[in-house]
Amino acid sequence: MSVQVYGCNHVVIEVDDVEKATAFYQDVFNLEKLDGGEGDAFFKLGEHQFLAMFKVKELQPDRMRHFGLIVRDEAQLGEVRAKLAGKYGIELIPGFRCDFRDPFGNRIQVVDLHDESLAWLMPYAEVQKLGIAFEASPGPKSGTA
Repeated sequence: MSVQVYGCNHVVIEVDDVEKATAFYQDVFNLEKLDGGEGDAFFKLGEHQFLAMFKVKELQPDRMRHFGLIVRDEAQLGEVRAKLAGKYGIELIPGFRCDFRDPFGNRIQVVDLHDESLAWLMPYAEVQKLGIAFEASPGPKSGTA
């Protein structure tokens, strides 16, 4: 029998201030807090996943390791970019649509539903509930240079 992976259950990040990190993630992504204790907090990410944050004494940002969050569309992606820059003074990582380091050094990538392949998205209950339809990308118009 071979192992079958059904998805990702959770992502863990390190922070040096759980209260400040909780406020940041709830403000930028409107995450629902599930639980928390002394030195940790847990947030709902979609139907079956969660984000866990744990307090550490010393932050050690990674170079490329990151996790990705999906928002609905380009407008919500724009809201995230605007809040990161305007409210938090966070610069996006060049070369990507919405990659950044949170105030604790964790690298985050934000994409919208149209960045993802239909094959990956269709099982998401969130996509099915919203009734999002994907249209074929229009090809190049004839007669244009």
